[in-house]
Amino acid sequence: MSNDSTYRPATRLLHAGIERTPFGETSEAMFLTSGFVYDNAEQAEATFTGDVVHYQYSRFGNPTVAALESRLADLEGAEACIATSTGMGAVSSALLSHVKAGDRVVASRALFGSCHWIVANLLPRYGVETEFVDGHDLDAWAAALSRPTAAVLLESPSNPMLDILDIGAISDLAHKAGALVVVDNVFATPLYQKPLELGADVVVYSCTKHIDGQGRVLGGAVLGRRDWITETLQPFTRNTGNALSPFNAWVMLKGLETLPLRVRAMTENAAAVADHLAAAEGVTRVFYPGRADHPQYELARRQMSDASTLVAFEVAGGKEGAFAFMNALRLIAISNNLGDARSMVTHPATTTHMKIGPEERARLGISDGAIRFSVGLEDIADLKDDLDRGLAALRSR
Repeated sequence: MSNDSTYRPATRLLHAGIERTPFGETSEAMFLTSGFVYDNAEQAEATFTGDVVHYQYSRFGNPTVAALESRLADLEGAEACIATSTGMGAVSSALLSHVKAGDRVVASRALFGSCHWIVANLLPRYGVETEFVDGHDLDAWAAALSRPTAAVLLESPSNPMLDILDIGAISDLAHKAGALVVVDNVFATPLYQKPLELGADVVVYSCTKHIDGQGRVLGGAVLGRRDWITETLQPFTRNTGNALSPFNAWVMLKGLETLPLRVRAMTENAAAVADHLAAAEGVTRVFYPGRADHPQYELARRQMSDASTLVAFEVAGGKEGAFAFMNALRLIAISNNLGDARSMVTHPATTTHMKIGPEERARLGISDGAIRFSVGLEDIADLKDDLDRGLAALRSR
């Protein structure tokens, strides 16, 4: 496909980045190779000096991985992309490649558990000062960013309670402090929110989620300006080994072909699930950006084109109530994954956010009765029936 930006996302997800071999295959070729050979020693030397463009080693680059990176960059509207072995590999590489001892990192409190651990525990070990702020409080951001800052990390919608943060306003404050703004866009997907257009510098994804979206492989991606990708991120990933498997890249290329269909259907189901839960006895709160009762509903409407495939809700009875509800489900699986074609629930307080501790969970609104629901592609009537089964068990305690 020519680089014609007039094509719409669904079309570009089928055709962007395809480079066929002389065999003329219809599906992208899978290059399951660790290394590459040279015509002669002079070509090998010129490749390593950068005078010749030639694949060297699949830790550095691979044609199948490059096809995925090209398609993701096209979808995101980014100048460049580097694919990584996992989503957390994307987050850690984006931060560690950019900061050094003596720098500051400011982050929203509402982060995935492993992201929170990197900011709270890993970065300080290397002499990086870190600070958490309430993501909704622009005054708190302004205070934290009144000093020089190297990087800002945030999620919107956040994991697990789907908080919506003002990416544009935070980016403006961060740039005045000299910070690189890194946004984890997993819950919005690249279809529903464009952080780069809102002012962010870098977008990270766990491609394990919606991009594969069928529970098969792990992977991540970092997207941003070409100069930052090539001069800052690429030397780090190349030399630390955070490389994506060509097989996983090929699977994700196939996943991208159906991404709009899957995400649209999952979002329709999620909206119906949120309404169903909001009307149910035993459910005390529902958080869904597409509902008018979401605390940041108007902000979500301004910076997102649609809501999410995720719903967060709270049931009565704390941990015991949540467990009774989840254990009664027969169709919806208990799993800490998300963005999958199959519906899944998890209890953040005892899984994904266990290690941040009860005090921090309380600050984030993650109660012992909170449940995160990743809504899949099942028939909505069957999902409602299964939820009702869980709710009946909750009420009969």
